Amino acid sequence: MSHYYLDASALVKRYVDEAGSDWLRATVAPVRLSLLFTSRMTIVEVISAFARRVRDGSLTFEEFATARDVFRGDCLNEYQIMPPTMTVIDLTCALLERHPLRAYDATHLATALGAQQFLVAQGYPPLTFLCADDRLNRSATVEGLAVDNPSHHP
Repeated sequence: MSHYYLDASALVKRYVDEAGSDWLRATVAPVRLSLLFTSRMTIVEVISAFARRVRDGSLTFEEFATARDVFRGDCLNEYQIMPPTMTVIDLTCALLERHPLRAYDATHLATALGAQQFLVAQGYPPLTFLCADDRLNRSATVEGLAVDNPSHHP
């Protein structure tokens, strides 16, 4: 059993066709019995990405509504949604001092590090950080996470 942390750039690929979508869907398919972690803040980012695609014409409103509804259902049933606790916020601030990251990116990294700590404490193998942002992936690697970029698997 593999465990993954998915940031918004990776999660969007599950619902909208783009480079790496097929690989990501196969990797996190429910039949693989993986634990899929993400931050509660990811919900906002993913809906924003869907809405942006409606504005730029790459998704119809109907496609947006379907993607949104399926994603929200998956948030209830498939993802381990981690809240932005004060521990996560404090670690996020520390990560922002160590790495050239945007605020939400640092929040994802802090949340993934918390998920990793939980898994290891329970005797599970470490997770893999899935993200389509190479800069964030470099920071995650420095912080000790295994990483993979779905966009590198067309």
